[in-house]
Amino acid sequence: MQLKNLFTEDRAVSPVIGVILMVAITVILAAVIGTFVLGLGDQVSETAPQASFSFDYNGEGNLTITHESGEQIAANQVTITGDINNSGGNWTSYGGSDPISAGSSVVVNSSASEFADGETVRIVWTSESGGTSSTLQKWTYNA
Repeated sequence: MQLKNLFTEDRAVSPVIGVILMVAITVILAAVIGTFVLGLGDQVSETAPQASFSFDYNGEGNLTITHESGEQIAANQVTITGDINNSGGNWTSYGGSDPISAGSSVVVNSSASEFADGETVRIVWTSESGGTSSTLQKWTYNA
């Protein structure tokens, strides 16, 4: 046996690398297909929109919520919840426009005649499929 030929022999390298690459490709394809078959692929793209809202309370039970900046949002995906009349109504049920864009606003009323200390109002976004929801902004009354 020649020692020099043993170290320079490279015929078996190509098939080993080929098998490793085939296994890696198979694993990656199985992961991608499995993600979409199980429905996880749809949830990945359902991220909450980036938007900023301002709150203006007049001291008499009326709270004006204004979309200041950020993405346009479908009004039927935004609910306003908290210590208000008609809690859980969507943006248009308070007289807002569809879609919600910068500058659009709604006025909500306190469930009592005025907001009490610690009462909150939340703007909640829900994905189109209903599988994901997120609080976009929260306002708490501090007396």
